[in-house]
Amino acid sequence: MSNRMTRREWGALTLSGIAGLLLPGCSASKQGVKVAAKANALPHVIIGAQTWSFKDRSLDEALLAMNELEIKSCELWQGHVEPRNLQWQANQTPQDAKRKNEELKKWRDTVNMDEIKAIRSKFDKAGITIQAYNGSFKDKATDAEIDLIFRIAEALGTDTLTTSATVNVMKRVDPFARKYKIKVGMHNHSHSENPNEFATPDSFARGMAGNSEYIRVNLDIGHFTAANFDAVEYLKNNHEKIVCVHLKDRKKNQGMGTPFGEGDAPIAEVLRLIRDNKWPIPANIEYEYKGTDTMVEMRKNLDYCHKVLAS
Repeated sequence: MSNRMTRREWGALTLSGIAGLLLPGCSASKQGVKVAAKANALPHVIIGAQTWSFKDRSLDEALLAMNELEIKSCELWQGHVEPRNLQWQANQTPQDAKRKNEELKKWRDTVNMDEIKAIRSKFDKAGITIQAYNGSFKDKATDAEIDLIFRIAEALGTDTLTTSATVNVMKRVDPFARKYKIKVGMHNHSHSENPNEFATPDSFARGMAGNSEYIRVNLDIGHFTAANFDAVEYLKNNHEKIVCVHLKDRKKNQGMGTPFGEGDAPIAEVLRLIRDNKWPIPANIEYEYKGTDTMVEMRKNLDYCHKVLAS
């Protein structure tokens, strides 16, 4: 389905037993990164989670899961902010879908930002940074709906949004991005047959064309691979425009999702490229293939990343 810091310093993220530190000048931060003054400190890649990975549990349960997994950075999924009982469910009836949409619209029209700040406080207490907020912009979205997503991101304390949007809507999103000074990373899927979907290098280029520097890219390397594009080459040529990457594995030619290392996505190459070039690009695991158990699969995928970065 994301480069900033909250007001507190990021906790140390330990990879392969070595406590790394963030790099100065990280574009992910609104306030800049405070780096400890140890001369022998080594930089590391920020491995976080897209909280959609924990869609099988509530926000509080997702926070507990991330703490258990020692994940200290996340891209917060919209479904963990909006009411859980109003989220889409498989096999729901058309009547249920209509009722949920009506109630969700009512929630969006009346939500108080104090409710959102209370969510931010939960993350602060858990010691987990909200690197980005993930909200969707579609062609039929009203200006009020677009504005709300930016207000939520602001209340959460992040200066980065990721979005499963369309190419056409980005012209309408850009003025809000400039108003709030919030970067927007366009998230790609693998639907390369639809020119209005983000899936190809060209669609990213069209989404940014004529817009401000706030309109950027959230590169999903799994979907990019499934659509038969080269994530490593794109990262090399466009790293300054990328707010975060989504780590997932998929087979080429619109193939299925797999555990890390079993598909064709260049996860190891991407992680090493970010590490070796010291690029301040967070890498968020997005677990969405059919596995045994969320915690089991997330541990396996985290271990894979740790081993790659230790090599």
